[in-house]
Amino acid sequence: MTKAAFQSGDDRQRKIVREAKLQWQSRALLTAVLVLAAIGLISRLLPALTPASAEGLAICAAFGLLVWLLHAATPLAALTGFLLTSSLYLSTVTQPNGGCFHTALLPGLALFVLAFAATRFRRGQKEQIGVAESRRGRGASQVAANMGVAALAALTLPRFIAGNAFSDPSVGIHIRHLAILSAALLTASVAALAEAAADTVSSEIGQAIGGAPILITTLRRVPPGTDGAITLFGTAAGCLAAAVVVLAAIPTLRLTPRQAVAASIAAIAGFFADSLLGATLERRGWLNNDLVNFLSTAIAALLALLA
Repeated sequence: MTKAAFQSGDDRQRKIVREAKLQWQSRALLTAVLVLAAIGLISRLLPALTPASAEGLAICAAFGLLVWLLHAATPLAALTGFLLTSSLYLSTVTQPNGGCFHTALLPGLALFVLAFAATRFRRGQKEQIGVAESRRGRGASQVAANMGVAALAALTLPRFIAGNAFSDPSVGIHIRHLAILSAALLTASVAALAEAAADTVSSEIGQAIGGAPILITTLRRVPPGTDGAITLFGTAAGCLAAAVVVLAAIPTLRLTPRQAVAASIAAIAGFFADSLLGATLERRGWLNNDLVNFLSTAIAALLALLA
């Protein structure tokens, strides 16, 4: 066994110990996201269950069941995914009649498909070097970290106000301000989903075919799986994944070209922020991977909101 392999094994062991000590961060994050999403979801369902709401809950429940049957997530993670996808759906669906093809559910589905495919790409090879995703699927805190910001941003959208529904200058100032706020929050939600896709795909593809990664802060070669490490192929795949999610949102959420560009740039910026946080705060044992992922999606959302 080579010196690099020994170091890789040592690094993995240190990372396992570090993650175990910081599990409280994952539990706190999961609890906070679930509570806030549940409160927001209940407010969306009140005062009455409309046909659109019933349709959305049924679709999201079926999707959560499928994810669990595919072993892409644990039972609790599938339940968390149901709650967050329901939040995305009900916050962006046209009430009261619905229409699932014009909601944030489809960009969320693009995130799942990309992550699912990337996770299983050359899985055996990734298992040999100890960086593969668990065969039990993603945990609930991972789902909350990847989708929590997008769902919470969507839940803050003004009720029943679509991002581009009030372009008519004859409408009132208050309504137009709500439309501007809605467009910004919608862009932030898409940016968070796109960043999550970029992060997951870049990690999985980079570990499979990226070659020797480099640490983003020092540009020195490090073993695969090192926090904050990037590869050329992984970075390219991550940027492509972000673009796919944004492209899925353009027709479904009726994003303008400006919104799409803002979401894409913010997602890529958040993606690099994830690597920077991993190379610094995560490697020092201050943050665990779930919190780093959550913060990077929050950074992407915030940048899109400001843009």
